[in-house]
Amino acid sequence: MRELEEFGESNDAATDDRTRKMLNITHDTGTFLALVVRAGKCKNVLEIGTSNGYSTLWLADAVGADGSVTTVEQAPHKIAMAEQNFQRSGLHSRIQQISGEAGGFIESRDVGEYDFVFLDSDRAQYATWWPSLQRILADGCLIVVDNAVSHAHQLEDFNRLVAASDGCLSSLVPIGKGELMILKGM
Repeated sequence: MRELEEFGESNDAATDDRTRKMLNITHDTGTFLALVVRAGKCKNVLEIGTSNGYSTLWLADAVGADGSVTTVEQAPHKIAMAEQNFQRSGLHSRIQQISGEAGGFIESRDVGEYDFVFLDSDRAQYATWWPSLQRILADGCLIVVDNAVSHAHQLEDFNRLVAASDGCLSSLVPIGKGELMILKGM
């Protein structure tokens, strides 16, 4: 994990091309996600935005040997990099990689299929995805949205939708770049 942290930081500092950046979560965010997944005894996790697999590995470790993480990424070079990191970690059997656009994937999933969803992707799409995200999340479970403080302006429409949704409770946690936690009611 430390190797991936260092790689992400040095890679991102060396380029201005956003498509080449890893944009990994912070270490304290990884710890936080692992704590939430373990405390919630989550076993079927969805991650939108794999990058090089750093956050995926935090989630895969947290679900335990009988859990799984499905992670969705569009960028072919990041998918290949993540696959190598999953193999090296020994956690690859817990991870299902999906190559493609997240919106279509989310729409195709079953009602209540996931007990935890982590969003770290194209924030402009979250509002569009919101109805499907609510549908695929099991009752009493969480969605965690990264960059809720660092990119708050990009989440304004999404935050309004969440606030207007019956049965949802949300809170902003000041860890890393800010984590928006959304609890789907029973």
